[in-house]
Amino acid sequence: MKDTQIDTVDFAKALADDTRQKIMRLCCCKWLSVNEIVDALGDVSQPTVSHHLNILRMVDLVETRREGKQIFYTLNQKRIASGCCTLAENFAPDQKVSLE
Repeated sequence: MKDTQIDTVDFAKALADDTRQKIMRLCCCKWLSVNEIVDALGDVSQPTVSHHLNILRMVDLVETRREGKQIFYTLNQKRIASGCCTLAENFAPDQKVSLE
């Protein structure tokens, strides 16, 4: 994890885009290359997918691994859960939230 502190604005902005949400669903629990994501989305170009992955990567919502020239992506589920808990703590402080 790049930074343990979650910037709730950047986190919310990353989640707010429909294409990024589709990418996150695809990358949940599996590793996919950019080309695999492009193929699965069907109507989104490779440069656009790469742009969205870069945004998700900057907020640490995806993890990466390199194999040769290809980079594979998977959803960083701990970061998603942590970001959602941070939002809940900031905006619903009277509610108990845990990662358990």
